[in-house]
Amino acid sequence: MPKNLRKSPAGKGLPTSALKPSQVAAKRPKRAEKAVFEGAPDLTQERIVRALEAIAAHLAAQGKPAVERNAFDRADAYVWHPDGRLAAVPRVSRVELFLLKGVDRMRDILMENTERFANGLPANNALLWGARGMGKSSLVKAAHASVNAARKSADKLKLIEIHREDIETLPMLMEKLRDADFRFIVFIDDLSFDGNDASYKSLKAVLEGGIEGRPENVILYATSNRRHLLARDMIENERSTAINPGEAVEEKVSLSDRFGLWLGFHRCSQDEYLAMVRGYCSHFGIKIDDEALEREALEWSTTRGSRSGRVAWQFVQELAGRLGVRLTAK
Repeated sequence: MPKNLRKSPAGKGLPTSALKPSQVAAKRPKRAEKAVFEGAPDLTQERIVRALEAIAAHLAAQGKPAVERNAFDRADAYVWHPDGRLAAVPRVSRVELFLLKGVDRMRDILMENTERFANGLPANNALLWGARGMGKSSLVKAAHASVNAARKSADKLKLIEIHREDIETLPMLMEKLRDADFRFIVFIDDLSFDGNDASYKSLKAVLEGGIEGRPENVILYATSNRRHLLARDMIENERSTAINPGEAVEEKVSLSDRFGLWLGFHRCSQDEYLAMVRGYCSHFGIKIDDEALEREALEWSTTRGSRSGRVAWQFVQELAGRLGVRLTAK
């Protein structure tokens, strides 16, 4: 017998080193192996069921229409939330169109554009930019209400406001509106971009770019204090730090180029400011001597350091409160 062969314990059978691998495996206990696989069939089936349920839910969600046909019957205005909700606004905070003074040219252009869109004709996205407090957002809301005034419920435009910080979800909103039966004005108030904010790219894609582009039943109206939607120091910073200054500036400035209408709002004159004040007083039935009204209105604007529609409205609120007049139309 060779010396390198040792006897197995208790002197029974062949030594372990002399056994073939298959014989060694056959001698190993199978209790642990059974423990591993005992519950496997049930576990595997459960996972398969869960996966099938997830796939079915996903397919069902894809098969649903973007919006229900009666989803927009509740109101004429909505606010978009980034979680996919459209919150109805039963009563819009707005000013009557005829009370907006000093913006006649911009009013006429925006009204004509909105009327064309409501009638299913080609119309442009609009950027209302310029001096603060001159009625940019008020004009958008007033134009929407004015166009709807003589329309049947089924033909009315719907106004949807999306907040500046939610612009990245704009493509999701467009998908929801694409197959709806109504026509929509998507309104972005006080639009501007700061620092390294890249959300403007979502807006660029919706305005003109992308394969799908803007739905035919949607138009975008935005207001901003800046013509190019970027602060001047940001543009200068791009010129000074970029490898190719021209390209860096063009990429960001090109956003405003995608609005077909640019409507500029500038500070109003003294006569326009007084016309706004008199218009509000007449509309709400505030009785005051004209000379005293003019003197107090000018003093109010001087203390505020500016003349605008907002300053005129703030003065009228102060005057009405002092005289005990409720601001309800007569």
